[in-house]
Order: sequence, then C-alpha cells, then structure tokens
Amino acid sequence: MAEDLDNRTEPDFSGHRGRLREKFLKAGLSAFLDYEIIELLLTLGTPRRDCREPARRALKEFRTLRGVLEADPHDLQRVPGIGTANVFGIRLVQSVARRFLKDRMLSRPYCRSAQEVFDYLYHAMRDLKKEHFKVMFLDAKNQILEEKTLFEGTVDSSAVYPREIMKDALRFDAAALIFAHNHPSGDPDPSFCDREITKELVFAARIMGLKVLDHLVIGNNRYFSFADHGLISDYDLLFLSVHGKEGSRG
Repeated sequence: MAEDLDNRTEPDFSGHRGRLREKFLKAGLSAFLDYEIIELLLTLGTPRRDCREPARRALKEFRTLRGVLEADPHDLQRVPGIGTANVFGIRLVQSVARRFLKDRMLSRPYCRSAQEVFDYLYHAMRDLKKEHFKVMFLDAKNQILEEKTLFEGTVDSSAVYPREIMKDALRFDAAALIFAHNHPSGDPDPSFCDREITKELVFAARIMGLKVLDHLVIGNNRYFSFADHGLISDYDLLFLSVHGKEGSRG
C-alpha cells in the first residue's frame, strides 16, 4: 500500500530521461552539455528522481566533468541531492571504462604507442595517493600477456627490484617489457632516481635477453615516455658499450 502511494505521488521524470537517452543514441555525448552527462549517470542510481539540479550543483562544485568523475565519493555526497545510490552510476562508468581499456590493451599488439598505454593506465592510476609501479609483460609479437602492479611506495618513492621483475618475466615467458609508475604530485617529469632505475631495468632485461619498450611516468593528465624521449635507446647503446668493453677484456 505504502509503495503504491509513493508511486502515485512521486513525480514521473521518465519522459525527460527518455529524451536524454534518445538524444544520446542519435548523436552521442557530443550533443550533451556536461551537466546532462552527469545527470544521466546520477539517474542510474535513482531512476525515479529528478537529478538535473544535483548535476548542476556537482558541476559547479567540482568545476568540470572530469572533476566530477574523479571526485571522491564522500565529497560527491556532500552535494545536496546526491547520495550513495547516485554515486553508483559514476563509479560504474569508471569501472566499465577501466575494464574495457584493459581488455582492449590485452587483446591487441602494443605497437609502440605510449599514448595508448597512458590512456589505459591513467584510469587505473590517477586517483592513487602513493607511487605504484606497474609492469606489462609482452610476447615476441608485442602482444600483452599480463599487466601487474609489482611495487607500492610512499608518496615520494617506490622501491623497485629488477630481480623480482625478471622472475615474473620468466614465469610469463615474456620477450619484452613496459614499465609505468605514477607521480602523485601530478608532475610527470622523471627524477634522477627514475632515470637510474630505468637504466638498471634496461640493463637487467638485456642480460636476460629481453627488450624494454618503454617506461611511462604518469602525472596529472600528462605523461613522460622514456622511449619517446630517446632514453630507452640511449640506455640500450650504453649497455652494448659497457658489455662490449667487458667482453674485450675477457
């Protein structure tokens, strides 16, 4: 009885949501204002409520669509009209995007595209408050076999052990490697330690007969690619130079 009463007295916003859905199916997100995208996401959790005003408030509070999508759930719920059920829609879209990007990465060759690796990893690493060091293991055709977070550090650094990486590379029967870690500060410029550990990893990989394709440092919607800046090639040449000298002495 109470449920029937609620259904009778609660406003019906299905017509407005239907128009938004039809608009999306015809023209995609390019036809939407930012608050309308947020509104659609919020209504996934509360389909019988009007979420237009909460969407506008959220956009005003966090300034951009990206700011809303990346906001902490507790901060989102401080916006009047947004509760735990509304946050569901936003978190769902984030999770689906991350799963889709990972599946796409694992089902196609890497093709030496630092941007593509960044597009996938940024979703997984942008909210992290500490440094996380990830490794992608690839076969001889640059097909991604596995991706793992191997090390977690403080807000300033992460202890990376080449031996542990090489053990996993052998376990996955990898032929090539891609490294990535985040800078919680948002600045992707590599530190001296970042450069040194990358050089060590290139050397360790060469000793094991593996190739390092890249090392990405991920910041606030930006990244630094060691390969794009020619540093991976420099470390490879340095290894060959040192290895050649050691071989001539032997």
